[in-house]
Amino acid sequence: MSGDAGRARLGLRGAISSVGDIPQRRSKDPVAARTLAGSAHAAGQNAPALSSSRFARLTTLHSEASAVRNASHPLLACGAVGATLLAFIVLGHDGRRIAQLAVLAAPMVLWLAWPLRSARLRRLRAALVWLWVMGFALDGVARAYLLDTYQAAPDGAMVLGAAANTSVRESTEYLRMHWRSAVVWSAALAGAAVLAGMFVRRGAAAVSASLAPGMRPRLPFWLRSLVLALLLLACLAYASKPWRRLHPALFWSQWSHSVHALRAAWADQQQVRDRMMAQAKAIAPVPLEAGPSTVVLVITDSINRDNMALYGYGRPTTPRLLAHKAQAGGQMAVLRNAWSADASTLPALRNLFHFGLPLTENGEHPPHLLALARAAGYKVWWISNHDDLAIEQQHARFADVVDMVNRTPGRASASLDGEILDCVQEALQDAGTDRKLIVVHLMGAHPHYSLRFPENANPFDDDVDAVETGLVKNGRSAWVRRFRQEYDAALLYHDFVVSELLQQTRSAGNPHDYRAWIYLSDHGQEVGHGSDRAGHSPSTASGYRIPAVIWRNRQPLPDGAAQQQPFRADWAAWTLMDLLKIQWRGQVPERNVLDPAYRWQAPKIPVAVESFSR
Repeated sequence: MSGDAGRARLGLRGAISSVGDIPQRRSKDPVAARTLAGSAHAAGQNAPALSSSRFARLTTLHSEASAVRNASHPLLACGAVGATLLAFIVLGHDGRRIAQLAVLAAPMVLWLAWPLRSARLRRLRAALVWLWVMGFALDGVARAYLLDTYQAAPDGAMVLGAAANTSVRESTEYLRMHWRSAVVWSAALAGAAVLAGMFVRRGAAAVSASLAPGMRPRLPFWLRSLVLALLLLACLAYASKPWRRLHPALFWSQWSHSVHALRAAWADQQQVRDRMMAQAKAIAPVPLEAGPSTVVLVITDSINRDNMALYGYGRPTTPRLLAHKAQAGGQMAVLRNAWSADASTLPALRNLFHFGLPLTENGEHPPHLLALARAAGYKVWWISNHDDLAIEQQHARFADVVDMVNRTPGRASASLDGEILDCVQEALQDAGTDRKLIVVHLMGAHPHYSLRFPENANPFDDDVDAVETGLVKNGRSAWVRRFRQEYDAALLYHDFVVSELLQQTRSAGNPHDYRAWIYLSDHGQEVGHGSDRAGHSPSTASGYRIPAVIWRNRQPLPDGAAQQQPFRADWAAWTLMDLLKIQWRGQVPERNVLDPAYRWQAPKIPVAVESFSR
């Protein structure tokens, strides 16, 4: 028995010695060590000797199990990271672009399956793959937000123009208004960051020395073939320019270049203006009447006529304009069904001042309203509460006098529109010319709404009236209802400014001198009308519904059914040339709402409108 027990103990020692790292470990607890030794001694006394072949099989099974576990970790990492990437790609893209982006993203994900021996290299790989994932995630979130909010792509004209025309201050104010959306999308990014961070560290490591010789974690043949096929497809994708330029790093670099190029083009428009002035002089516009003439064009921003009591809204947002309407009678026309052809400022102003006409066949701009007015002998003022580079270069610099009242960059400045009233009064009193065209550009109700009226001047705050009840009934959220209150307060202050401008025009100069005044908005605004959101809205009719009001002291304006005719802001220049009493080659009376020959044509806007006559 003693010989058998000795052989068993020798066999156990040999087995333990064959497992490389077990003899290296020692228990730090003496009691546990003695217990372990006792157990081993008892086992040695009672266990039969282990054959070398049986022990080898046990060792092989242990090594194979370790190999499977070591191989499954990088596969799990690849799967989790790949799924996260794919989710954000689907969020921001559709159609075949999802497959294209997935192929472009694949190489770094597959890198996690490549075994690395150095711990430092594995940490570097984890960091690079994490940054890779976050780049695609940011791309997906940005695209998804623009698509959800504006139905626009980041490289679309509207987004590029807005980005090129936005300051840091305006961006900050925009985030203040839309912080809820920012929180939601930031939470999605944070989730992606955490999930990717958990799994990128599980990439494959080089084979441990503890595995038996010949035991290596190997992927199944079909899986290796799939990985090779994906890598080959990725190589082809990166060799293809149409595919390669979709990569977030390349796309957003090119996007930034486009924004800077657009800003540079706006910054130097003098040659363009010189050509257009020469074009206007060649057209040779002629004033039809002698004597003093004063015309005021008031362009406001982001006003939806549905929020004006002048148009039947349930809150008293325009008491002064209603009073003017009662006093002026037939001299004042409220165009009941006015529409913008654009849902953002830059294209709206471009269309307004260029008569809604496209570029000519050789790429030249059609005539500019202000250039034609100057060529006809008018002195032109541009008085603005916007400090806006694009608008200044494309339009304002055609004027003889440019007065940018707002000295703070960005349309989200806190400068109130009332600041321009003194400047307009000075222009009206100018005795140096008989013919005046005064363009006034207001902030109106451009977001952030709370900046568009004086502090503590919101009579609709927490007022439970019929409007509030209707919003609740339609399921509008509390924050949209609050924005509606602020928006209506902005319109009440706006009513004061616009009414003062009309009063200044009505009382300017000699009572017998000709005077005219036209007011309209560049585009509308969604504030819980058609959806539960607030802001610019190219995807709902509210983004295009605008006010339009005309006053003149001679010749009664169209009334009754004529004022119910739909009106387009991009055709406003045809009407303005009528108010200026200028005759010129190229007149189209069918686009002048004051002409009996006026014929309405619906604008092409990306929204299905049930009727343009309401």
